[in-house]
Amino acid sequence: METIELRKMTRQLCHRLYKGWENDASIYMDMTLFQPFVYNEAAINRYFDLKNDFSRIMFAIMLADNPIGELQLKRIDREKRECTLSIHLQNDAVKGQGFGTEAERKAVKYAFDNLGMVRVYADTIIKNVRSQYVLEKVGFKFVREDKDFRYYCIERN
Repeated sequence: METIELRKMTRQLCHRLYKGWENDASIYMDMTLFQPFVYNEAAINRYFDLKNDFSRIMFAIMLADNPIGELQLKRIDREKRECTLSIHLQNDAVKGQGFGTEAERKAVKYAFDNLGMVRVYADTIIKNVRSQYVLEKVGFKFVREDKDFRYYCIERN
């Protein structure tokens, strides 16, 4: 299997990633909100600017020199030493090959080793069983469920 790398997201990488983006119906609770993704340069610039703040780190998931996904460590609380993981792969062509699993493992290691976190959270909508499977494979433990989401946590050993 080819290996991926997490690289700090830049504006250029963000544009390259979203030029090949396809929305995934499995991440929509309300399917009336689902629409095919249409690349828009100004919208990607706004998205990139909005997501760059002190409480989050954005990574491009790179395969060779191509961005195939986005991973964020967000809601970083340096006092409590915890954060939340968020991951999205670009399209179905890169799903089911272990790239998301590898990216999540690297992100958790980064959170623990580089940020000094002791706990990383994640959540998925109820119907996104693929994401739930990957979280559990990486070592996340199921915490609770509400009507829309399943919540997970992994703690530093």
